[in-house]
Amino acid sequence: MLKTLCKACFLLLGLLATAEGLRAQDLTITGKVTDETGETVPGVSVTVKGTQRGSITNVDGSYTLSAAPTATLVFSFVGYLKQEVPVNNRARIDITLASDTKALEEVVVVGYGTQRKIETTGSIASVKAEELTQLPVTNVAQGLQARVSGVQINQNSGSPGGNISVRIRGTNSINGNAEPLYVIDGIQISNGGGINDVSPLSTINPNDIESVEVLKDASASAIYGARAANGVVLITTKRGRAGATRVSLDSYYGVQQVNKTLDVLNAAEFAQLENEVFKNNAYPNPASLGEGVNWQNLIFQQAPIQSHQLSINGGNEKTQLALSANYFDQDGIIINSNFKRYSYRLNVDHKISDRFKVGTSIMGSYNINNGINAGSTTIGDAGVVTGSVLGAAVGAPPTLQPYRPDGSIFPFGEQGNGQYREVVNPLNFTEVLLQRSIKRTLINLYGEFNILPGLTYRASFNSDLENRLIDTYSPISIINRADINDNSGTASKTNGNFLGLLHESIVTYSTKFADNHSLRFTGVFASQVENSNSNSINATGFPNDATRNEALQLALNRTVSSGRSKQRLDSYMGRVNYGFRDKFFLDLTARVDGSSKFGANHKYGFFPAISAAWRVIEEPFLQNVRWLSDLKLRASYGITGNAGGIDPYQSLATVGSGGGYNLNNTYQTAIRPSGIANPDLRWERSAQSNVGLDLSLLNNRISLILDAYHKRTNDLLFVKTLPLSSGYGSITGNYAALENKGIELATNATILDGPVRWTVSGNITFNRNTLLDLDGGTTQERFANNYSLLKVGEPLGVFKTYVFDGINQTGDAIIPGYDGRVGGHKVKDLNNDGVIDAKDQIITGDPNPNFIFGFSTNLNYKRFDFSAFFSGTQGNDIYNVARLSFENPLGQRNLFRGVVDRWTPTNPSDQYVSAFVAGRLPITDYAMEDGSYLRCKNITLGYTLPANKVFNRLRLYVSANNLFTLTKYSGFDPEVNTYASSNTQIGIDNLVYPQAKSFLGGIQLTF
Repeated sequence: MLKTLCKACFLLLGLLATAEGLRAQDLTITGKVTDETGETVPGVSVTVKGTQRGSITNVDGSYTLSAAPTATLVFSFVGYLKQEVPVNNRARIDITLASDTKALEEVVVVGYGTQRKIETTGSIASVKAEELTQLPVTNVAQGLQARVSGVQINQNSGSPGGNISVRIRGTNSINGNAEPLYVIDGIQISNGGGINDVSPLSTINPNDIESVEVLKDASASAIYGARAANGVVLITTKRGRAGATRVSLDSYYGVQQVNKTLDVLNAAEFAQLENEVFKNNAYPNPASLGEGVNWQNLIFQQAPIQSHQLSINGGNEKTQLALSANYFDQDGIIINSNFKRYSYRLNVDHKISDRFKVGTSIMGSYNINNGINAGSTTIGDAGVVTGSVLGAAVGAPPTLQPYRPDGSIFPFGEQGNGQYREVVNPLNFTEVLLQRSIKRTLINLYGEFNILPGLTYRASFNSDLENRLIDTYSPISIINRADINDNSGTASKTNGNFLGLLHESIVTYSTKFADNHSLRFTGVFASQVENSNSNSINATGFPNDATRNEALQLALNRTVSSGRSKQRLDSYMGRVNYGFRDKFFLDLTARVDGSSKFGANHKYGFFPAISAAWRVIEEPFLQNVRWLSDLKLRASYGITGNAGGIDPYQSLATVGSGGGYNLNNTYQTAIRPSGIANPDLRWERSAQSNVGLDLSLLNNRISLILDAYHKRTNDLLFVKTLPLSSGYGSITGNYAALENKGIELATNATILDGPVRWTVSGNITFNRNTLLDLDGGTTQERFANNYSLLKVGEPLGVFKTYVFDGINQTGDAIIPGYDGRVGGHKVKDLNNDGVIDAKDQIITGDPNPNFIFGFSTNLNYKRFDFSAFFSGTQGNDIYNVARLSFENPLGQRNLFRGVVDRWTPTNPSDQYVSAFVAGRLPITDYAMEDGSYLRCKNITLGYTLPANKVFNRLRLYVSANNLFTLTKYSGFDPEVNTYASSNTQIGIDNLVYPQAKSFLGGIQLTF
C-alpha cells in the first residue's frame, strides 16, 4: 500500500511536469541544490510559484523543470529556509539552501517557565492545538489519547462528558489518586470520579488550548513536588498577538450512532426458554411471538453533536488580547442523555513599561449534564437488570411491551401476571432525572517586573471557583401500581462549592558568561488553600410527579446533611539550569512541600531531581556526518510525591454522625469515633530514573525519541486491618510499594515534501507494573472484588478465578464444593484433592496491556488535506462480567443469543449451561476475553479556499470518528472499565455506556 501510494504520487508529479513542459513559450531549467557546506541536497521541492508545476531534486541534488522566463522558482525542504528565485530568462539556476535554525530555537513549556527544545534534559512530550481538536472531543484528555508515548488514556464511559482515566507511565497508587496533575495557565486542577460522573476536565473547552506539554519523568515533574508522582500535564491557552485583529469562526455539526448492539434472544426463543426453566407452559405457542421488542433499539438513538466557537485575536506592541466564546452540545446515543457547555475565555497581556508587564487569563464555563445510570457492579443476579439502563435493555423480556396504550411507560410488574417484577423496563432509567449543573471559573492574574538585566520577578494569583448542583428525581409513574406507597417518588438536591486559591512568587535569573556558558536560576514560593463545602436534602414520598424535585417540602420524609473541609499546601522550590556551548546541559531541582493533610511527624516532604543531556551532534567527529541532523542523550533521576489520595483530616482522630442512642425512650442521633489518629501519615513517594535518546535524520526528515524508565513508588496508602481490641476496624497508612518500568518510542517522518506533502507519526509504549508490598509483608494477596486481585509480585488488578472446564455431562462425577449439576459449569480441580475450593483458584488474566500504540498520517495536495489517526492496545484481558449474568438461563430475563445452544439431554453443549431456576455461574475464566483492539479514531478530508477580500482563510472539512474497531472482544466496546478510575479493579465490563461512532462536517473561517 505504501509503495503503491508513493509511486502514484511520483507518477502524478511527473505527468504534471510533462504537461506543463509542452508549452512552447516555457524555458527548460536545470540546476543543482547544495547546502552551506557544499553538499548536494536530494529531495528538495522545486515549484513554479503560483502554479502546481514542480520537480524534486535527485540523489545528486539536480533538478529539471519548465517555467516561463518571468516565473519565480520556490525551493523548499525540511530543515532549510524556503527560497524564492526569479528565473530572469536563465536556463540554469544553482542555489545554496540555508539551514533553518527554528528547530534549535523551538520553545517548550516547562514548569514555571519555558526552555528551548534543545535544552530539555527530561522526558517532555508536546501536542499542538490542531492535533488536540482533530477529534470532536469533550475534554483535553480525549485529544491526547494515543498521541503521546507513555500515556494510557481510557474513555471508561462513552456518555456525554463521561469519565476518563489517564495514566502516565503506569498506575502509581493503590488507594490514592493515580491521575496526573493538570496545570492550566498556572492553575492546578485534578481529574477523577466514578463511572457515572462528569469528568472535571469536561468543564474546560479544548478549543481554547494552544499546546499541551506532558511532563513524564521525575526531572521534568519534580518542580511540582508533592503532586507530581503521576506526571504533570501543562496546558497553555491561546494568547493575543500584536498585529491586525483576526476574527475566527470554528464550527462543526454531526451525528453519532452506536457502533454495535449485542445479539440477544428474540421473543420466540425467550418464550421457549421460559417454558423450559419454569416448566409451566406460560407461553403455549412460542414460535408465534416472532422477534418481539428490540429493547436496545428503543434506548439507542442517532444523536447530534455540535460545537461553535467565535474567537478574536489581536493587539499592538503594548497590549495583546485573545477573546473567545464557545457553545458545545452533545446528545448521547442513549436517549435523554446530554452534555451542554457554554464557555468563554479572555486573555490579556499589557506592557506598562519596558520593565513592567501585567496580564490575566480567565476561563469560565457553565455545564449542564443530563446523565443516566449506565454502570452496575452487580454480578450474576437480578441486580444487573435493575441497576443500569444497558443491563435492563439486554435483560428485558422481548415478550413485554414498553408503553401503555396511553403512551406512558409500562412497568414490567404490571405485565405477564406479575412474574417479571424482578426486571425493570429499560425506559425507566431514561425517565429518572440525574442532572448536574456546574459553573466553573479559572482566573489567573499576574504581574512581571524586570528588576535588573536577566533578573525577573513574577507574582501570580490564581483561583479555581466551582459551584455544583446535582438534581435527582425518580418518578412515581415508573413504579408498578401495586408497589406505590408513602415512600414512592424519591428526590434530592445537592449543592457543592469549591474554592481553590494559589499564590506563586517566581524569581528568575538568566545569564551567559565566558561566551560558552549559560545559567538560569528559578526560585518559587507557593501557597495554596482549598476550601469545599456541601449540603444535601433527600426526600421520599411525593403526592405526584408534577413538581419533580423542585418542591421538596411536599415530600413526607426529608433528611439533610452538610459538610465542610479545608486544606493548605506551602511550597518552596529552586531550580538551576546550566548549559555549555549548546552541547552539555545540567538541571538541578529541589522542592519542599508542607501539607496540612499529613501527620504531625511528616508535615514536610523533600523532592529533589537531577538531569543531564549531551548533544552529541555538536561533537567534532560528527560534523561531517551529513545524514545525521541531531543526536542528544538524556539521563535523569528524581523523587516526586502523591498527596492526591489523602483527604483532609485522615491523620487525625475523627468523629462522625451515625447510629444513635435511645435516651428516655427518645432516639438521639449520636456522634461517634470514626477514625484513628496516624501522626506518621505522609505522601506517597516515587523515585524514577530515565534514560533517553533524541535522534533526527536526513535534515530532520525523520525524528525519533526513545526513553527507558524505572519508577518505584513507596509509602503507598493502604487500608490495614486492626485487631478488634483497638475499637477500630482499620487504619489508613503508608504501607505498600509498587514499581513501573517500561520503554517508550515516538517517531515522526516526512515522506514527501513537495507539491504532495506526506507526514506520518507513531508511538508505542511497553510498561510493566508490579506490586512489591501490601502492608509491610504481612499480607501477600488480597481480593479487591470477587475476581480482581492484589498480589505481591504481580501487576495491579490481575484476575484470579476458577478455571472453566466445560459442562458437566450425563454420567460425569460431580466434584463437591460448588453448585455443580448435570448441564452446569464444570470447574477444574487443579490440585486434585477431590474438592473445589479456594486452592483451585489461579491467576487467569491480566488487564494491563503488553503495549499501547498510536499512529497518524497527514497528506496535503494543492488545497486538499487528508488525515487519519489510529490507536490501540495489545495483550490486555477484559473480565466480561455481563456474561455471568446473561449466559445463565435462570429465567425472567433475556440472555445473549448464544444460549440458544444451551445444554439439554439431546444437545450436550460444552459451553452454555442448561436452563435452571436460580443459582449463579461460578466465577471462572469463562468470562475472560482478549481486550486487544485497533481503532480508527479519525479520518478527515478538508479543502481550503483561496484567500480573498472577504476572508483570509476558509477551510471546509468532513470527518468520521471511531469509524471502526478491530477486536475479538464480544462486548459493546473493548475500551471499558465499570470501576472507572479505580487502580485495583481494572478491565471489567458489566455493560458500560459505549462510545459512539460519529460523522460530522465543519467550517474554519478567519477574517
